[in-house]
Amino acid sequence: MRILALVPYPGDRAPGQRFRMEQWAPRLGPLGAEVVFEPFRCEELHGLLSAPGNTLRKIMLTSRALARRAGVLKRVKDFDLVYVYNEAAMVGPALVENYLRARRVPVVFDFDDAIFLHGRHNGALNRYLRLLKFPGKTKSICRLASHVIAGNYYLASYAAGFNARVTVVPTTIDTEKYAPRPASPDRDPPVIGWSGSYSTVQHLDTARRMLQRLARAARFRLRVVGAEGYRIEGVEVESVPWRAETEIEDLSALDVGIMPLPENEWTRGKCGLKALQYMALGVPAVCSPVGVNPTIIRDGRNGLLAATEDEWVEKLTRLLCSPSLRKRLGAAGRETVEAEYSASAHAPRVYKLFKAVARQAAAGEERAEFLFED
Repeated sequence: MRILALVPYPGDRAPGQRFRMEQWAPRLGPLGAEVVFEPFRCEELHGLLSAPGNTLRKIMLTSRALARRAGVLKRVKDFDLVYVYNEAAMVGPALVENYLRARRVPVVFDFDDAIFLHGRHNGALNRYLRLLKFPGKTKSICRLASHVIAGNYYLASYAAGFNARVTVVPTTIDTEKYAPRPASPDRDPPVIGWSGSYSTVQHLDTARRMLQRLARAARFRLRVVGAEGYRIEGVEVESVPWRAETEIEDLSALDVGIMPLPENEWTRGKCGLKALQYMALGVPAVCSPVGVNPTIIRDGRNGLLAATEDEWVEKLTRLLCSPSLRKRLGAAGRETVEAEYSASAHAPRVYKLFKAVARQAAAGEERAEFLFED
């Protein structure tokens, strides 16, 4: 089975793409599926879109990307299936998806964020991109797809309004790469960590006052991965750039990992990647009970949930003062990831789904059978 993956980003650049198809593809190979990646953005365009300015260059590179995508479409009949992550082209309406449907090419559409909101809750979304987004595009792609994969039930419920063929596949972790390292109970001070990017640092901002309160009650260092230059008055902060080659090492140096989130439509679509990364490394996670987080974390058993500022301060203080509690919750979190969120466990499910979609398309059936499952 040959699969054409139409993805937005160059390889190893975007979390959702990295922890979904990029992670599944090597495991699909031994099962009998070859995945060919065709990213929309080139490396230069990907870098430019994270910063203001260079509008003419962005327009030129986007035009070239559209031309490349049109060229790829000439080869779709060489594949048994097309996989689309988020959207086949990052600008304009669902023209590529409409073309694939017209050519009777089976399409599996995968999304793991509330992209149907079109950046309304993502203040860091590049204004240039926001202007080129088409309202209703995600809805259209759901309707056109042979099958939809969603990262959680909130997203699946949205997709199910337009397509009866929806399967929930959570964000997964490569548990061979993400392996716990020996804890450092004597690290002084203990390290609380957060990992993200320029587009998600607004979520860490919601914890500023809490962290200032915590700093007055207990000693710790805050490590911020992915937001260089980040500072909080009264808190010892170490900020480091995100780099794929050092990501695991940077997160392994944490004693506690945090994932604060406000409650809104956008965050309800989040799939808990930060929490899963911490847990896979044996680092106890403390998270807001938003979106999928209460499904991943069972409070007090494999991590901690904190809804209010007082709860955040109380629970982080307990962890900072108790290496044994950190060890227990970290080990339980690792067990949860191995059992429920490992790439090796879910890749065969994805293969089975792809096989069913391709087989029914080859048999002349318009859509694959109904599926709505964990």
